[in-house]
Amino acid sequence: MHKCTKIKSDEMLSVAIKRIFGVYWKKKGRVRKMKIADYQHDLFTYAKLLLGIDSPTGYTTRVVDAIGQVAESLEFGFEKTTKGCGLIHVPGRDNSKKVAVSAHIDTLGAMVRSISSDGMLKFTPVGGPILPTLDGEYCKVLTRDDTAYSGTILSLSPAVHVFPDASTRPRDDVNMAVRIDEPVKSKEDVQNLGIRPGDYIFIDPKTVITSSGFLKSRFIDDKGSAACLLTVLKILHDKNLCPQYDTVFFFSVYEETGHGASYLPAGLSELLAVDMGCIGDDLSCTEYDVSICAKDSHGPYDYEMVSRLIRLAEERKLDYAVDIYPRYGSDVGAAWSAGNDVKGALIGPGVHASHGMERTHYKGMENTIQLILAYLGC
Repeated sequence: MHKCTKIKSDEMLSVAIKRIFGVYWKKKGRVRKMKIADYQHDLFTYAKLLLGIDSPTGYTTRVVDAIGQVAESLEFGFEKTTKGCGLIHVPGRDNSKKVAVSAHIDTLGAMVRSISSDGMLKFTPVGGPILPTLDGEYCKVLTRDDTAYSGTILSLSPAVHVFPDASTRPRDDVNMAVRIDEPVKSKEDVQNLGIRPGDYIFIDPKTVITSSGFLKSRFIDDKGSAACLLTVLKILHDKNLCPQYDTVFFFSVYEETGHGASYLPAGLSELLAVDMGCIGDDLSCTEYDVSICAKDSHGPYDYEMVSRLIRLAEERKLDYAVDIYPRYGSDVGAAWSAGNDVKGALIGPGVHASHGMERTHYKGMENTIQLILAYLGC
């Protein structure tokens, strides 16, 4: 079990941090920020681990178990909720208050809806992927007996030499299907493989980390943020740090379908959701920033928490943006809709092309980690 020294005096804490850990301390009115460049490898290792595990909403046991294994390797306790969310409890220096930071680890995907007479798989989306971006994507189909078949998501007018509407036919779930890589010619052939309606279709994330620091992949929303939380946990472990208050690291599932953090552990007073920051149109966030959301589709976030996060970002001289997300919901919205009595706010690294072929940069993730640590009082 992770243990750390609880220091009641803020002055003693500042001295201890300066002398031992080299993280944040105040000197002559300035606040210096932790140097976490040494954790870039860990951050991207966690990202690749999570992105390499298929976890569309409703099929998340394996990725939650992976979170648990990381927690145990860092000597933190881990538990699951009945619904399947992962919880990591980290004791604080002050147990008079309990807060939570969350990221969701379920992703977009698809599910077999029906089988056509010529052996193609019609599908229904899981969550809200941009369907035209799926045309030509490799995928896997998982049967209920855990047999996986490879395939490709295609337009039903897939050949330019044959179909006059090959480039103009709508790319939606009515006009697209999965071609499986098996010698099938009929519905019966497919059924004989054990494929049935309700089987999951996993979309290849195509994860790439570039030498220039970009993370390119599907499902950075929100596994990029989950990797940030795991990196924060590693920093706490390595530097023997305690957050200011008792903290729950909450890894939610079912977020992409609207009810990820609808249940929260008892006694929480605040929830900081860490989810992708929006980029585009009249928004100011970039892939290099941590985004602080003031309002999304469900309404404003807690004024005091948002103001506090802005102040912390300015004190730490982070690259940040405050934006309004026009088409967005988060774990905080789910928690509030379910009646949880908590204050809530939302931050996250800027992610380009959300719900398509996404991309962010190490700098945006680093700024996010810095702001999480600042929020935790580390």
